[in-house]
Amino acid sequence: MGTVIRGMIMTIVLLSGSGAASMQEVTSEGLEKNCLQCHKEQTIPSYLIYRRYLMKYSTPERIENAMFDYLKEPLQSRSIMPPQFFLKFPMKPPLDLDDDTLRREIRAYIEKFDIRKRLRLAE
Repeated sequence: MGTVIRGMIMTIVLLSGSGAASMQEVTSEGLEKNCLQCHKEQTIPSYLIYRRYLMKYSTPERIENAMFDYLKEPLQSRSIMPPQFFLKFPMKPPLDLDDDTLRREIRAYIEKFDIRKRLRLAE
């Protein structure tokens, strides 16, 4: 009986894992097209931007809300970047994405640059 249950759990995990992988690929393409492409063209390191958000907002939920607000209505007062940043880089135009897509792309951004993935316990 225990073997059957373990087999069922493994099947569920494998099936949900393959669905998650394909969803992640779609999200990653959107993230690349809608966000990271511009960062690369302007040589703005995304990991440093994420780090600024993390220092200011602490949690993925607060980061997501702050990014959403900024990307819907980009104002210097909503930006995490210092005023000097805008002397070199123009203010970003609002993204033309529906709210669900924008939130999905923001979550993909947070997932991609989350520093918790890079933390390792010393052995």
